[in-house]
Amino acid sequence: MKGYMPRNARRFAFLLPFLSLLMLLSSCGFPGIVSTNQQLPQVKQSPQPTQLPPVRFPEDEGAHHNLTEWWYYTGHFTANEASGKVHRYGFELVVFQVLRSDLPPVYASHFAISDISRGEFHYDQRQVMASAPLPAQATTPGIDVRVGDWQIQGENGHDHLVAAMTNYAINLNLTSQKAPILHNGDGLITYGLAGFSYYYSRTRMAVAGTVQDHGQTVQVTGQAWMDHQWGNFLTLANSGWDWFSIQLNDTTELMIYFIRDASGKTISTYAGYIDQQGHDRVIAASALHITALDKWTSPVTGITYPSGWKLAVDDPQVRTTLTITPQLKDQELVVRESTGNTYWEGAVDIQGQHNGKAVNGVGYVELTGYVK
Repeated sequence: MKGYMPRNARRFAFLLPFLSLLMLLSSCGFPGIVSTNQQLPQVKQSPQPTQLPPVRFPEDEGAHHNLTEWWYYTGHFTANEASGKVHRYGFELVVFQVLRSDLPPVYASHFAISDISRGEFHYDQRQVMASAPLPAQATTPGIDVRVGDWQIQGENGHDHLVAAMTNYAINLNLTSQKAPILHNGDGLITYGLAGFSYYYSRTRMAVAGTVQDHGQTVQVTGQAWMDHQWGNFLTLANSGWDWFSIQLNDTTELMIYFIRDASGKTISTYAGYIDQQGHDRVIAASALHITALDKWTSPVTGITYPSGWKLAVDDPQVRTTLTITPQLKDQELVVRESTGNTYWEGAVDIQGQHNGKAVNGVGYVELTGYVK
């Protein structure tokens, strides 16, 4: 197992029941799944009054005293090679925080590079328990989370990411080009007694920095997507979901997810459209139509995932037909040493029509719950 081991073995043993819940978490891009056998309610199509405090920036960018929290980045960058060719990459960096009682927080992290030009996918994972409980109040505004020497720092949409594994390291500066999107109107998804989740995204962040690729440091530029979610919610055992972040070259974005129960039935759907000015529109589930175009079976785990999709959105203000194609077939993470699960998280290319005009773009897709 990578990462720091706590000095107090008895405390670590006491923490194991809580770590089992962390193992139910995967890298996620959706408002939280609660631990219940009941069917989840459909997301409301208009904001609802709530007694919970509203999201505030930059105060809510950092860590909270909630059961579950994560900071999640995916994106694409390119480097110019000496030969004149453009080298393409995708990346994922996510940090999870789990709090139980007054114990120190437990952190898990995944770092992945999709080396598109080489046709290779690489990832690493870490888990660490903090040496002390989380402070009652953040000492500084913004994000500052670390798992060993992997770190995410930032404030008001100016973020800095550092991570390294064998043959690859990133040192990236991200700058948000739109205001943060509060999903569901106010950034809050509630499930009554079962729990709640705050959720916002920065749907278009400019990327600049360096990547060390097999010992060579090169300058890169690109764009990224950031999700931050926190709340007193648990995951739904034996569930699964398909999550899509879509960034089109007309500077609009889509975020879509489909949550399934243990039988494979879709029990919750969400779709948000962000226009050029950064205004968010919730799209009715009935306006979404998605079809898998192919399948891919992992030679490592034997899990079969959908691979490529046709997506149609038939909304009065958003009429879109897109073909979503994985940039690599194999972008599977087997992260049993950190979060205890296996999932597919991959860079995709996008082509199609949007409101009567040809578009292209890039995105990320996350697939969980396909273990049978």
